[in-house]
Amino acid sequence: MPSQYFIGITPPPDYVKKVEKFQHYWLDPLIVEPHITLKAQGGLTPDRGWVEKVKTVCKSTQPFTISLAKPNYFGDNILYLSVLSDELYPLHEAIVKAISPSEQLIHQYFELDDFVAHLTLGKEQHGLTKEELSDMAHAAEKELTPYPTFLVKSVQVYELRPNSNRYEPLLEIPLG
Repeated sequence: MPSQYFIGITPPPDYVKKVEKFQHYWLDPLIVEPHITLKAQGGLTPDRGWVEKVKTVCKSTQPFTISLAKPNYFGDNILYLSVLSDELYPLHEAIVKAISPSEQLIHQYFELDDFVAHLTLGKEQHGLTKEELSDMAHAAEKELTPYPTFLVKSVQVYELRPNSNRYEPLLEIPLG
């Protein structure tokens, strides 16, 4: 299986450490560092021809502010921190349109009209029960506050290499 990629935004390092410590209580090992998904895997091909397109979009995007907010769910089996930002959605749309994945991939990865910015805390797919996710949500409201607001100055390309079980940072692309 070839490498897989996605594009994310990384919170400030101190908050990443706080979320990782929080997640380690329920999950070990972690599959990827805490991040806000900006562009899912669809259309991010192993040849990496899309990287220049992403750089072009990012170059024309000024740094912007994101606020993390209270826990929420996708269905009842994926827990995440909410993300508030007016500028994030146009950046997501510009990157998706530049890469031009198929309609099927757009729908499969919940992009464009289905995109909900979030920072995943845990999911049933990671081996957590619904009860553990509920406990995790209550704990997040105490342990992960105050939720930060931070300036986004770059986006991060993550790679899952063959024979690996963890996405790792591959390339940081500056905004502006």
